[in-house]
Amino acid sequence: MKSEIDHVLGLLYGTKEYDVLVATERLYKDVNDKQTDWYEKSRFLCPDGCGSCCHDFEPDLLECEALYMAAWLLENQYENALKIADSDSIYLFDNGKTCPFYNNDNPYHCSIYGGRPFVCRLFGASCSGGKNGESVWRPCRFYPEETLAKRNPPVEKRQYSADEAKKLFPSLPPVMSDIMEQALSLSPDSAETKLIRDILPGTIRKLLWIFTMNGNDNDTPRGSPNDTAA
Repeated sequence: MKSEIDHVLGLLYGTKEYDVLVATERLYKDVNDKQTDWYEKSRFLCPDGCGSCCHDFEPDLLECEALYMAAWLLENQYENALKIADSDSIYLFDNGKTCPFYNNDNPYHCSIYGGRPFVCRLFGASCSGGKNGESVWRPCRFYPEETLAKRNPPVEKRQYSADEAKKLFPSLPPVMSDIMEQALSLSPDSAETKLIRDILPGTIRKLLWIFTMNGNDNDTPRGSPNDTAA
């Protein structure tokens, strides 16, 4: 899978941030690969245009997630990245009480889908660590009960042990706690998390500064701005 931050990585080559970003993107790809297998075999997909998990919620980020989100914005939505860095405002859409990157006018809603953090990637498509180290799974709390009831066999809104879930699906999604343990190792300086609004503007400014200090005269990843908000 081609890197979604290829040009930014080129500007950061040889830095600690480069290593963190490469490792973070590798872990994102691992999550994607495991979920793709789960989706293909289970056909347990989010309802079209849902976005309920984006309401009344703002993700908090590990250092590695903030670095990747900042790099993704600089690579893919340069003008938006500068707007966030210059104003400390992360609200690109007048969206009320939702994630700051929630776009109500887009049927897929997430305007930074390729740069989203682990919680957004794993929500509704992951197992949890249960007692005795066994995995457990439960359907997303926003999933329509009538849709669950129509599955064969029907799925209830309750917690399933791994053995029970395997009777419903040929495979299981990744375990969130396992993924997050790996993610923590990518942010060795701090295991602390911060809300997007508190960490992203400064992280974008940090990367722009590193671009310059790393001997890059042009700090625009693609040479010209790309400000499309998906």
